[in-house]
Amino acid sequence: MDKWVARKIIMSKINYKSAGVDIDAGNEAVDRIKYGVQSTFTSNVLAGLGGFGALYDLKPILDNYKNPVMVQSIDGVGTKTIIARKLGKFDTIGIDLLSAAANDILVMGARPLTFLDYIANDRLNPEIIEKIVSGMVKACKETGVSLIGGETAEMPDTYLSGEHDLVGVITGVVEKESIITGDSIVPGDTVLGLPSNGLHTNGYSFARNLFFDIGKYDVNDAIEELEKPVGLTLLEPHINYTNHVFAVLDQSIDIKGIAHITGGGLLENIPRVLPDGCGVKIQKRSWPKPPVFDVMQHIGNVDKNEMYRTFNMGIGMVFIVDPSNIDTVKNALNNLTEVYEIGTVEKGKKEVSI
Repeated sequence: MDKWVARKIIMSKINYKSAGVDIDAGNEAVDRIKYGVQSTFTSNVLAGLGGFGALYDLKPILDNYKNPVMVQSIDGVGTKTIIARKLGKFDTIGIDLLSAAANDILVMGARPLTFLDYIANDRLNPEIIEKIVSGMVKACKETGVSLIGGETAEMPDTYLSGEHDLVGVITGVVEKESIITGDSIVPGDTVLGLPSNGLHTNGYSFARNLFFDIGKYDVNDAIEELEKPVGLTLLEPHINYTNHVFAVLDQSIDIKGIAHITGGGLLENIPRVLPDGCGVKIQKRSWPKPPVFDVMQHIGNVDKNEMYRTFNMGIGMVFIVDPSNIDTVKNALNNLTEVYEIGTVEKGKKEVSI
């Protein structure tokens, strides 16, 4: 065969899909998610899917503020996606993504308004994308957030086969005079803890090392102390505290400081909201820990401080209040969650002792 003819035949078979990016799969993914995404839209959303950017009408919201301040944060779900892949269960990591981002702006008293997502993988599977986004949709609708746009990136040779990376950007608003900064915290204030339901989205590289490498467990294995198999225990969705925070703030209850207990645990996150000259003493037996933490500590004989600076240890969010507001906060959250008195603010270095 003539070399030119042979080359022409080969070249005619080369396209974007053969290079690893399937445009048709991307279009199918959009078709699968569009109605769910649109179900999160409030009347403030002015443009549907498919545009180059999202349009969001701020005036109806900002009319309720004297001096509105925009608050933004970006976050991901880390290697929790590996647990989802191992189980073939992707419908909750979208919940994790919104919760991780939203909780980070709640600490300043900001009300979440809009959310943007980024999903990257080596090969786009429309069914998996649909499941991931379904979790975001569920979480958005439960907290009044509009999922106004996103990006799905298919990047062959960048990610391991079957893996996904998730990133989300949250935007909210807070009255300037009402920003929660922690500046008013003083020795004698009380630290209240809102319970987590597990690891949330932090410490998963360590958790995977403990369960799968050291403990030699599989995601489907049962452990007596755990109510669910290992994989489902680790995949428990991150709690979104939006409704909890505003159940308190909407009653004009004074919350001096809020900390989202993410990577770094209680030891690293509480000091982020403390003023100079204030430390916190935590009473570690003042709340019930989900058993997964004791199981992990036992598997690896992990030092106590390492556990408390890696994992949330059963506390997902912390409020710091004047002792006179303890019962008021508990009453406001009575229908949503237990509230534990887990510590006190003391004079000293800006650090946490347990």
